Amino acid sequence: MAQEVYSQRSLFGGAIFSTFPNRFQDVSNIRQVPDHQEAFVDPARDESLIIELLDFKHDVGDNGSATWFLQDLATEQEADGSVVIEQSGVVEAPGLCYRNIPAVVTTAVGQMAISKGRQGREAQNTVRVYVANLRLKGVTTDVLITAYEPIHINPLSESASTVGAGSAAPALQSGHLPMAEVFRLAVSSFKINDWNLFGSGP
Repeated sequence: MAQEVYSQRSLFGGAIFSTFPNRFQDVSNIRQVPDHQEAFVDPARDESLIIELLDFKHDVGDNGSATWFLQDLATEQEADGSVVIEQSGVVEAPGLCYRNIPAVVTTAVGQMAISKGRQGREAQNTVRVYVANLRLKGVTTDVLITAYEPIHINPLSESASTVGAGSAAPALQSGHLPMAEVFRLAVSSFKINDWNLFGSGP
């Protein structure tokens, strides 16, 4: 079993907590991250985890909402060959209840070819993307938890210099939790400490 060290991380100034491995570093220590987003990266494996707060999309149904966001991400990142591998049904999250309005959660997993930053299509990496959409209906907010796991690194990608080109080494080989488990842990441990973050009183 992976000898992974993980801990509860404070997000959005302590208003939210989530647990994931310590190897994920806070991107805001390196560059600016938008206020509605918290981003973490493991540069040694080119894996990343992003938590963002979005205005509630009223025109997107609960069923398949994570898949909708996954496809939206693919469009936004000009991904090629985007496929949805699996999607979950709608699950109520009683622990994220606001004024007796329970949140609902859906998840989706996809695979797509995307390039880093401003690199062009010729430098695309094949990446598995995990998306969870936590719909906080009481505060009209869509929380998106997205995890990126490289499957194949393009020799032309800037990632190749740190993690090497070709098929990514399995996490377990190097004693790390696989990204699917990191994602599951981050989603299942997600909790809100201060609802004022959403502009709603206690």
